[in-house]
Amino acid sequence: MSKVDLSVDLGRIKLKNPVLVSSGTFGYGREFGDFFDVGRLGGIVTKAISPAPREGNPPPRTIETAAGLLNAIGLENCGLDAFVGEKLPYLSGLDTAVIVNVAGRCEDDYVKVVERLTGEEGVDGFEINISCPNVSEGGIEFGTCPETAARLTAALRKKTDKELIIKLSPNVTDTSLIALAVKDAGADALSLVNTYRGMAIDVETGRPVLGNKTGGLSGPAIKPLALYQVYQVSFKVNLPVIGMGGIVSAGDAMEFIFAGADAVSVGTANLVNPASSVEILEGIEKYCIDRGIGRVSDCSGRSHKF
Repeated sequence: MSKVDLSVDLGRIKLKNPVLVSSGTFGYGREFGDFFDVGRLGGIVTKAISPAPREGNPPPRTIETAAGLLNAIGLENCGLDAFVGEKLPYLSGLDTAVIVNVAGRCEDDYVKVVERLTGEEGVDGFEINISCPNVSEGGIEFGTCPETAARLTAALRKKTDKELIIKLSPNVTDTSLIALAVKDAGADALSLVNTYRGMAIDVETGRPVLGNKTGGLSGPAIKPLALYQVYQVSFKVNLPVIGMGGIVSAGDAMEFIFAGADAVSVGTANLVNPASSVEILEGIEKYCIDRGIGRVSDCSGRSHKF
């Protein structure tokens, strides 16, 4: 039994600890089961699901940059039917929260996925991806306009009573405006931030390296930027927040919690060290024990007091 209460409330979901894994970096959970007991995590956020399978963008899809990773996967996924038949049975057997990331080209795509999965056992909530910077339609188009984001949120709120988490893009002038709009439309929580739009060019040929030309930058390079976004949005918007962006250590995770996050999500670090998320969880527990912190939730938003 831990000396620290690691549980946190994320809207309608009670997590046994604050460590989640980010969509697109952890597959559908089973892929990491050979490395550690994924049931130890506070929750798993699945790879994005759309109504029909998606092939994603043409290769190359990833490139390592200084302190970060550029990706243009393009929301490749198995589709709704295959997810329900092949992926969900495994996920529903895990002793952890399961949050399904939902993507679409239009509002109806999102509605179809949420409406179908609301009736499935083993799904605790939805993370609505309105913030992907490497697809040509849908995704970020919903996340750059408060009115559009609110309309989509309201449509989904009518279809589910499960946790509705809106994943926000940092590629806007003021993220808090989008956050306030989706809150008023019925969102239960916020997830931020997704990747920053970027690109890389081959200096020998002058050609963009990624097959999609541009992609999303993640990893330690974006941590100060993401931390600022979490700090600002959590101060202005009274909703639970999942903070993410360059978390590779327990110290990074605690920074996000102090900035106002209720939970954190580990992303790119999973691709470097498959056990990084559980190591970060162990580090958070040790951090609290060493400092006599009885409940990790008491640390959320501490930086706002200064």
